Amino acid sequence: MKKTQITIDIELDENHVPERMTWNAEDGGVEKEETKATMISVWDDKKKEALRIDLWTKDMPVDQMKMFIHQILLSMGNTYERATGEEDVAFWLEQMAEEFAQKAAIKM
Repeated sequence: MKKTQITIDIELDENHVPERMTWNAEDGGVEKEETKATMISVWDDKKKEALRIDLWTKDMPVDQMKMFIHQILLSMGNTYERATGEEDVAFWLEQMAEEFAQKAAIKM
């Protein structure tokens, strides 16, 4: 069985706020790529709940955070459709993402 790793290195300031983050994905050819934000979700099968880690650096621009969230919402629709085959719900998620983009003033 092959194993691989994806790692995120986080440099914190004196108040434990992320200042700099880099990530590595050896199989994907990513090495010490800088990022301003990350969101990780894992499924706890015993508790039947999602566990999350949301981090962003203190210099992450708000407009880019809005775009990041918008793209995550769009990708959730794609993931949902691949996982369930339910095109109608995936389409609804896509519409919700577009409404978010308008309300967040990143799309007119």
